[in-house]
Amino acid sequence: MVNGVTRVRGVAARAGGWSARHRWAAVVIWVLFVVLAMGIGSAAGRINVKDNQLPGEVGQAQTIIDDAGLEEPAGETVFIQARDGSVKATDPEFRAAVDAVLKAVDATGQVTKVTSPYTAKTISKDGRSALVQFDVRGEADTAPDRIEPVLDAVKKVQGEHKGLRIEEIGAASMGKTFKDAFGDDFKKAEYSAVPVALGILLIAFGALVAALLPVALALTAIIATMGLMAIVSHVQAMSDTANSVMLLVGLAVGVDYCLFYLRREREEREAGHDAQTALRIAAATSGRAIIVSGVTVCVAMAGMLFTGLADFEAMGLASLMVVAVAMVGSVTVLPALLSLLGERVEKGRLPFLNRLKRGKRNSNGESRVWRAVLGSVLRRPKAALVLAAGALIAISLPALGMHTQNLTLDQEFGDSLPIVGTYDRVNQTFPGGASPANVVIKAADINAPEVKQAIADFRTQAVARGASDGPVKVTLHSAENVAVVDVPLIGGSDQKKAEKSLDLLRDHVRPDTLGKVRGLDAPITGQVAGSKDFNAKIVGAVTPVFAFVVVFAFLLMLLCFRSLTIAITAIILNLLSVGAAYGVLTAVFQHGWGASLVGAEGVGAIVSWLPLFLFVILFGLSMDYHVFVVSRIREARLQGRSTRDAIQHGVVTTAGVVTSAAVIMVAVFAIFGTLSMQSMKQMGVGLATAVLIDATVIRGVLLPAVMALLGERNWYLPKWLRWLPDLTHDESSVAPPVTAHHGDEDRERVARV
Repeated sequence: MVNGVTRVRGVAARAGGWSARHRWAAVVIWVLFVVLAMGIGSAAGRINVKDNQLPGEVGQAQTIIDDAGLEEPAGETVFIQARDGSVKATDPEFRAAVDAVLKAVDATGQVTKVTSPYTAKTISKDGRSALVQFDVRGEADTAPDRIEPVLDAVKKVQGEHKGLRIEEIGAASMGKTFKDAFGDDFKKAEYSAVPVALGILLIAFGALVAALLPVALALTAIIATMGLMAIVSHVQAMSDTANSVMLLVGLAVGVDYCLFYLRREREEREAGHDAQTALRIAAATSGRAIIVSGVTVCVAMAGMLFTGLADFEAMGLASLMVVAVAMVGSVTVLPALLSLLGERVEKGRLPFLNRLKRGKRNSNGESRVWRAVLGSVLRRPKAALVLAAGALIAISLPALGMHTQNLTLDQEFGDSLPIVGTYDRVNQTFPGGASPANVVIKAADINAPEVKQAIADFRTQAVARGASDGPVKVTLHSAENVAVVDVPLIGGSDQKKAEKSLDLLRDHVRPDTLGKVRGLDAPITGQVAGSKDFNAKIVGAVTPVFAFVVVFAFLLMLLCFRSLTIAITAIILNLLSVGAAYGVLTAVFQHGWGASLVGAEGVGAIVSWLPLFLFVILFGLSMDYHVFVVSRIREARLQGRSTRDAIQHGVVTTAGVVTSAAVIMVAVFAIFGTLSMQSMKQMGVGLATAVLIDATVIRGVLLPAVMALLGERNWYLPKWLRWLPDLTHDESSVAPPVTAHHGDEDRERVARV
């Protein structure tokens, strides 16, 4: 301290100091950045991931289609079935319904290649069901937006033939259903998340202006990132999923970072510092914790770039960008706004909430509840460690039997959508008919005798060897030397059985028929193939992604705390948190244990992209709390407290902000657990569970227990590592103030230091 002014150092402190001194410039620069990013992004337009960027044979098949210049149309089917056994497909009533469907869909002008079940022989073995098939005109990607007139025409025919079940299903109708459900779900989530976060912040701060700041920062970070995503998409394609994940992560970290900074600034002012000093201390401590946490989260998100999957790369890059933007905003424009607002940050105070909060805290601003919990942990750290770690390991055990796959339509939506029932009925009557395998054949001459014979043999053996019950349909594109063979797979909506049929096609039928023609390519695609290939790619990406995230997180912790012990314990505790989340996911959504409690059901699998996604997201977000709490413990230790006293001080003084941040994250993530799609439920429950465990069991019990047992070894750095650059900040310069109105309490605090 020089001339009564607390000196602070570091990037965060310098950024905060500059912003506080040039507050209007900092605010204007931030606003210009957000406006320009959004404006340039809107002008540039966004490029989304294409099907030929998908992994395995699915991507290969799409590449053949694209190179041939074929516009593969979206196929649709109208399922016609007698509601009882009295009507057969050969009866006049049934034929009249088929004719009505043929005329109705053709009259819309939106379809082509309409085929009757009587000519295509798409009538079930029991004679009670038939399929009218056709293609939607125009590009397949936009077919869901143009299918509604056809759906309306089919509904009209259904109204005229009530004795029959007449339902439409196909790529366009399922795409529309998925798009509508996905859109409705995310509108619900987006509209709910902000008010929920604002309400929790209002309770946390007890003042409207203070509660609005974190939400405003998060929203501006999200808006800016949306523009940046559009710009970056010209190098790395983006996706709707990446956009949704960016919104989720942006709101969570944006609010968290602002919350950390704002709470420390208020705490220092309440302790007696003037506004300028309080801002500088907040910048040097919470600001630094935000930078360390933000960089760690960005590194974790970058792990997705090593998957080799376009969708994951898009999610990783979008998440990385929103975290970086929120981090920069927290240490630049936030100090400027706090400097501008001054005491007005307390405007809109709610006296009842402030009285309630004061009753939960002692005279030092420490949480009474957490002080009591921590007292028990520090008295018996070994028992606390064994009980907490044992409980988390037990919760993690179901994850050992985790099964992953892309969810089928019935798994994704259950009975919540009518089209799911249609999907099930088509698959029961025509196994695999709702989602056939598609063999895309490319040859030098598709009409060569040996190629035609190979295709004919493939059709025959696909049925003869038990991979399909037929009918196997062949579409020739002679000018492009391409053929597409549609093979309904035995197993239908049962993914495991359908994958066995797919393996039979790929490993036996194809090599024995098409594989004998030199120069012929025949990748097999489709929904089942897409799930299998994606899952295989994800499994292959697990090791490099895990290694990258863990190693770089370890190095960051080592550099930022200059302690080998802190770095190792950070990794172990985060892995425990992730493992527990995996265990809960497997138990609830795979086995169905307690699924009804979260409005879900056991679907027998976890969506294939979720485990790796959760690992990356959770490993990054867990560092928020870890860095914040350990920074405060280290700060207290450097001010002269014993390690045990520093642990207690660090945990109980950060408990309020960690609890508030965790409640916001859990609430936002839990919103996704209420959505209709099982994949979104799984993501929401997994994220909410992990954050809850991390903020309570990990940070409130395991971390202090481990640090108490290690004692001075917490700060151990081997001599052979002391050459590493020192990225710590000077916490020892941040001393508790002595002010006249705090009297004996302050003298006691200084004596301890």
